[in-house]
Amino acid sequence: MSITSTDICQAADALQGFVGFNRKTGRYIVRFSEDSFGMDVAEDSIVPASEFVWREQSTGVMALAREHLRVLLELNINDRLNVGEPLLVYMRREDLPEILARRDLRTPD
Repeated sequence: MSITSTDICQAADALQGFVGFNRKTGRYIVRFSEDSFGMDVAEDSIVPASEFVWREQSTGVMALAREHLRVLLELNINDRLNVGEPLLVYMRREDLPEILARRDLRTPD
C-alpha cells in the first residue's frame, strides 16, 4: 500500500488531544481535555493536536511541521493521540520536503 500526501494530511487532521505551552517548564504538554491544563498553561496557547502540527508558511499555506510532530511522538502515547502509520512514514522520510497545503486553521468549539 502506498501512502500519499493526502493520507498523511488526513492522519494529521485525525490527531486527538490538546497541546498547550507550559510557561513554568518551558515545554509543550498534551491533555485530552481543555479543562485539564491548570494555571501554568495560558488559555491562548491551547490548540487541538490536529492544528498544533501545522505551521503557517505563507498566507493561506501551511506546512506539516515535523518538529511539532516530533514533540507529540516523544510523548510515546501514539495510541491516545491517534498517531497513524501515514504520520510515522512522514517522519521517517526526512529526505522529502515538508508537506505544504492550503488550509484554514480550525478553532475548537
